[in-house]
Formats: sequence, structure tokens, C-alpha cells
Amino acid sequence: MNPYQLIVDKLRASDIQFDELDHEPIYTTEEAAQVHGLSLDAGAKSLLLKTKEGFLLVVLAGSRKLDSKKLKKLLGIKDIRFASPAEVKDTLGCIVGACYPLGSVAGVPTYLDNSLLSQEVISFNPGLHDKTIKVKLADYLIVEQPQQVDVSVEV
Repeated sequence: MNPYQLIVDKLRASDIQFDELDHEPIYTTEEAAQVHGLSLDAGAKSLLLKTKEGFLLVVLAGSRKLDSKKLKKLLGIKDIRFASPAEVKDTLGCIVGACYPLGSVAGVPTYLDNSLLSQEVISFNPGLHDKTIKVKLADYLIVEQPQQVDVSVEV
């Protein structure tokens, strides 16, 4: 599975305009914000989580952190955990830190936190640490159709 190619193909097939940046490998949301020229708020941080029912992807602003209590209440479940590095590789085809906000390319449901809804443009790793994709939030919403949720808190 090549998530980068799947993401680019999906965006192109949907006639979505996007910018692609090549850069030195980045590993944190702070580094990403510097490279992208956007605020931490515009960086789409993607977290692969595991429940008894399976995997799900939560996407939130880089300046926020997941509130697992809110998420468990929303989903009506008791247990949730971050996916292991091996599970991230098997499910999304990338390594931890390069997760992308298009769970649909991997058959994983995507939940978009409200923290990103105020952004005109979002940026994200497309499964690689040395590339970034910038896309209009409205276009992302059309192509991914994530469930919109309130599951984050300020850092």
C-alpha cells in the first residue's frame, strides 16, 4: 500500500486542487507549522485509534490534543487506545507521525474535530515525513466526508 499515491490519486480524481511541498523530514506539529508557513491550528494532526470494534482516525488541529473521555462518550464505548506502531503500519501503510487525514483510502472511518473547521486551508503529511499537502478545508470535507465531532481540548 502506498498511501501517498492513493491520496494524490483520490484528490486528482475528485478534481481537488492542492499544493504539494517537498522538504526535509519533519516529525512534530511545530516543525510542520514552520515548513508549511501556516499556524499550528491549520495543521491536521491525524491519530489512529483502536477500539474493540476496530480502528478509527481522529483528525484535529495541531494545536489541540485529543480528549479521550469526550470521544468515548460520543462513541458510547469504554475502551480506546492509540494504535501501536505496527498497527499504524498495517492499517495506514505509514509510520507513526506520518498519519494522514483520509481514512477512506485505508477503509478507516474518519472523525474531524471541530477545531479545524475555522481554517480555510489545512496541511497534512500524506503518509510521508518529507512531503506535505495543503488543501482547502472545504475541498477536504467534500472528498473525505468525515464525521464532524467535538473531541479535543487546548494543549
